[in-house]
Amino acid sequence: MLEIGTTAEAAYIADDDDMASAFCLAEQDVFPQVFSTARMIGLMETAGARALRPLLQPGQLSVGVLVNIKHLAATPNHTQVSAQATFLGMEGKLYKFKIEAFDPGGKIGEGEHTRAIISEERLMQGAKARVGR
Repeated sequence: MLEIGTTAEAAYIADDDDMASAFCLAEQDVFPQVFSTARMIGLMETAGARALRPLLQPGQLSVGVLVNIKHLAATPNHTQVSAQATFLGMEGKLYKFKIEAFDPGGKIGEGEHTRAIISEERLMQGAKARVGR
């Protein structure tokens, strides 16, 4: 069991692939050269997943099922970014976290995140069956 208040972190230096501008799918899509919300959420989810790592049995992994995030500040390219997940408690079989993201200037994001522990094999079978594979 995970104790309320348990924390885990994830950090790295953001690069070109992490910028909002990397998400342009067509010529008319124009996004700024700052750390994207999508990558920030991914970093926050990674922190939550790391908190659950000690609970995983062989063949299990954790997946995100809910993200409620505010992106508070822009972060330039080639800057250290980090996230911290703090375990808030259980909601049924789901693990709820407070998550925050930071750069050297301070907090850049905050919110809540919910994860579940599942069988990797069952997840993959369900995903393939959903699309007819």
